[in-house]
Amino acid sequence: MAKLEYLMSYRADLKPAVAVGAVPSGSRQIFDVTGGTFQGPRLKGRLHASGADWLLVGNDGVGRLDVRGTLETDDGALIYMQYYGVLQMSEAFVRAVSSGGETAFGDLYFMTQPRFETGAEGYAWLNSLVAVGEGRMLPGAVEYRVYEVVND
Repeated sequence: MAKLEYLMSYRADLKPAVAVGAVPSGSRQIFDVTGGTFQGPRLKGRLHASGADWLLVGNDGVGRLDVRGTLETDDGALIYMQYYGVLQMSEAFVRAVSSGGETAFGDLYFMTQPRFETGAEGYAWLNSLVAVGEGRMLPGAVEYRVYEVVND
């Protein structure tokens, strides 16, 4: 039976959204990453300021995340991270965004499916795992808890 095992937490610091505007399937906003950190039992480091979230808020009020970024471990390994996800634009989300506040884990349906790629031998195990994450909003940032799906 499959179970979830804690992989890491990470925080991505973000620039204010660039509003692309109305597109055929909703409203597009781009959030550039300016940095951040990650830490877990088997990896630790920082986020490069080279990623972004190309968020599409559909006509149904659901945000669909499309995120790409680069992680650099404390020992210099580079890891490409990409994920899709879903963010329900609930009352808690609207309150946090409009007030510059934050949400707690569990306040929002804010779920992701991270995928990793690296050529670093010590982190090659990331290339073949399945992961899921839960997010929360912070002022000028997002924070995630990421879990690896493992066999029991």
